[in-house]
Amino acid sequence: MNAPHNSPINPPIDSPINSPISTRVTQLLGTRYPIVQAPMGWIARSQLASAVSNAGGLGIIETSSGDLDAVRVEITKMRDLTDQPFGVNIAQAFVRDPGIVDFVVDNGVRFVTTSAGDPTVYTSKLKEAGLTVFHVVPTLAGALKAVAAGVDGLVVEGGEGGGFKNPRDVALMVLLPLVASKVQVPIIAAGGVVDGPSMAAAFALGAEGVQLGTRMVSAAESPVHENWKQAIVNAAETDTVMLNRHSRPALRALRTELTERLERQDHVGMEVFGTITDLYFGGDLESSIALTGQVAGRIESVKSVEEIITEIVAGFREVLGSLSRAHLT
Repeated sequence: MNAPHNSPINPPIDSPINSPISTRVTQLLGTRYPIVQAPMGWIARSQLASAVSNAGGLGIIETSSGDLDAVRVEITKMRDLTDQPFGVNIAQAFVRDPGIVDFVVDNGVRFVTTSAGDPTVYTSKLKEAGLTVFHVVPTLAGALKAVAAGVDGLVVEGGEGGGFKNPRDVALMVLLPLVASKVQVPIIAAGGVVDGPSMAAAFALGAEGVQLGTRMVSAAESPVHENWKQAIVNAAETDTVMLNRHSRPALRALRTELTERLERQDHVGMEVFGTITDLYFGGDLESSIALTGQVAGRIESVKSVEEIITEIVAGFREVLGSLSRAHLT
């Protein structure tokens, strides 16, 4: 059912909620709001990404599933589903095809995030092709290396986020201001961001944009099974586990009977992902691991992407205004 025209989801056209938020991130991305959807494997495809772009954020198509034929189809679908900007992630640990740069260029992609690898491998080639490039970093050393490689910006990812992590994880509240104090490029903050207050906190710490993963996994347009979405809604803030703390790849996942057993193992190999689609799309939460961030403990319901982004933007503005009124008058 469509929301009423003047509902919180569809505010009046002259509402302040509808006005753009201008930062260096939005200027580079060409988006209305500096809100980016994380490139989650098998999930970040056209159904979800187009909803994000249509709501004023930036949808990103994943490559971490390793299925470039499917990715090509999803990029084509994006052009039918949205006329707004979108991007593609190159997950270097999973995509080792030397032709990946030509792949994204030939598909007309203008914005790329690179992750899970060395920023010196693709940055110069992508920049020479005229693309805007942000690299995902979990440490200050990684940030400095990416900046030296010539990236346009950084996605600074705290250890509280879901998915593949640095085994020596650092919380965003420590990592983000540290990196921001050492670099001049614009930063997108990732990890623990779910609403207006957390977006405002990220901006206070030096970000000019935010990336949402777990919040988008639980969105109505997310293609994952309802069992996973409801597990996120029902989760406490302590209901994630970190696997492979002393080896690689380190992973943050939803706490289940399976992951509690795996948490005690010295090493969890990639074979655990062999039945991932049974979990993602079949709803069997014990068949594999559901990559999920700690912020699941703050998500209370499944909402549409439009509602999520509208509420984040409104909440962001309200927090900035209330802090100013309370402390600067």
